[in-house]
Amino acid sequence: MLSAHTAADALEIFAAGNVDLVLSNLVMPQMDGNELVRRMKTMAPEVPAIILSGSVKNFERASSADAFLPKGACTPLEVLERIRVMIARKRGPRKVLHREHDPAILSPITPEVITAAS
Repeated sequence: MLSAHTAADALEIFAAGNVDLVLSNLVMPQMDGNELVRRMKTMAPEVPAIILSGSVKNFERASSADAFLPKGACTPLEVLERIRVMIARKRGPRKVLHREHDPAILSPITPEVITAAS
């Protein structure tokens, strides 16, 4: 987890790469969270962003984010679940590897295998 004290710092960290998700407050000095997310989305639109705000009235101002969460309306576990879901969506579906195709799983040794190896 990386944190920034200003929006400018956050943009610098984001530009360096390796960011899986952005979690920002909406109301901040110098640049609000919506403008911050808008700028980040121009650099990497695939990175999900969540904006938090103490006021539901500010929902319209959070239009650049993938999700808007009013502070206090969600439990910390609900916020973590939202983060987990958004990161999973970014990653995409996991590939299912069938057991018979997994090279780490060996076939059981049978008498026929032992006879053939002798």
